[in-house]
Amino acid sequence: MRISVAIDGPAGAGKSTIAKIVAKSFDLMYINTGAMYRAVALKAKENGLLPENVEEICSLIETMKMKFEQDDLILNGENVQDKITMPSISSQVSAYASIPEVRKILVKLQRDMSKEFNVIMDGRDIGTVVLKDSPFKIFLTAAPEERANRRFKELSERNIECSYEGILHDIKDRDYKDTHRETDPLKKADDAIEVDTTGLNINEVCEKINSYISNKVY
Repeated sequence: MRISVAIDGPAGAGKSTIAKIVAKSFDLMYINTGAMYRAVALKAKENGLLPENVEEICSLIETMKMKFEQDDLILNGENVQDKITMPSISSQVSAYASIPEVRKILVKLQRDMSKEFNVIMDGRDIGTVVLKDSPFKIFLTAAPEERANRRFKELSERNIECSYEGILHDIKDRDYKDTHRETDPLKKADDAIEVDTTGLNINEVCEKINSYISNKVY
């Protein structure tokens, strides 16, 4: 039985952290689709391409070779995980991720991965678009304030200068853009289970999701 697990939710809900742990529990390939969109934003920025330069951005994507190694994104042979999680990319990624042509290219790539491997993917439109036929769908969420606090701690531990207020503003702005974009907006799939991670630790969240998957598989 081919297993494709979809995890959706807003920025900072813990999708990547949870998906990595669940992947190990069921021997799944973890695919961070958000990292792929971040990589596009990174390369577009490095090449001076604005979101309106659609044709040039699509051509740029064709030159990007992406794969995951130990949960890090390798882009054209370089580990860019630290670069794509910088605040400067976080604040711009929505503008590039909302481009229909960009989404079409990356969605095809993500679907091809799911046909070849047992996967777990996290993002904004996995359960509603990329893996819409998957029987395993989870929508993770948490209060904006808690998500901002998590991101603030993460960046502070990496000695990256930031402010809680600035991160909270960016998260609320990202939420609005993600849920109101014209193409594939962030929303809970009708057949997804919702897990609010506010006040829960990582183990508690993973237990809920592992139980959900196990009950469907076994």
